[in-house]
Amino acid sequence: GLSSNRNGADSEKKTTKYPVQNPSAAMVANFTKPTGSEPSLLTHDEVVTFFHEFGHVMHQICSTAKLCDFAGTRVERDFVEAPSQMLENWCWEKDALLRMSDKVDGKALPDELLEKLIKSRRANVGLLNQRQLLFGLFDLTIHSMAKADTAAEFAKFQKDIMGIEPMEGTNFAASFGHLMGGYDSRYYGYMWSEVFSADMFASKFKKEGIFNPKVGMEYRNKIIGKGGSQDADELLRDFLGKEPSNDAFLKQKGVYAA
Repeated sequence: GLSSNRNGADSEKKTTKYPVQNPSAAMVANFTKPTGSEPSLLTHDEVVTFFHEFGHVMHQICSTAKLCDFAGTRVERDFVEAPSQMLENWCWEKDALLRMSDKVDGKALPDELLEKLIKSRRANVGLLNQRQLLFGLFDLTIHSMAKADTAAEFAKFQKDIMGIEPMEGTNFAASFGHLMGGYDSRYYGYMWSEVFSADMFASKFKKEGIFNPKVGMEYRNKIIGKGGSQDADELLRDFLGKEPSNDAFLKQKGVYAA
């Protein structure tokens, strides 16, 4: 009898049920406020910021990962900015801008203004990317040292990379929140991720349509839905159907002729 009972217990299939948490996210931002007579009319910079942060929101709420530790934005830190930078691309596309700009008086932005706005994406692009390179190298350097004079280190990098000496008596690093706010030694990930976001946008959405629902669903299922349940390089190869490349990034910056 004892043997039979034990065998019966061993043969029972026990299923452990884990609680399911629906993904949620909130964006907190400072944008132009409405007035008593006018709605909130965002500047183009604010629209880009909105799309960037909403990219993080989409990464979170579209997650289908089974474990919360690998859900949403819990990916490699040098990939987490790729989905947010992806959405920024729509802010520089004529068809998308036309849809955004006719909400007050029913009139879209004129073509001449749109063309100038789109071309302005490359304005000062060299300087802006030098700045990101400065931040990334400075971040990596001080996190490789047991002790650092951050003001002196930053001054050295700024002079070498930007050709500009900081104002005497200042220390930009003291207000550089990313250094100790989750991007420690990984601030380089902003430029690294932008290579992938440019490749995804150019290789898929620009080729097959920026409003193509099929491509959008493929992006949702293969990139943002996966979270960190697979390595980012595997997700990219699956979505792109090829090895990731920096060609689209360089074209976007004007290094290659578009």
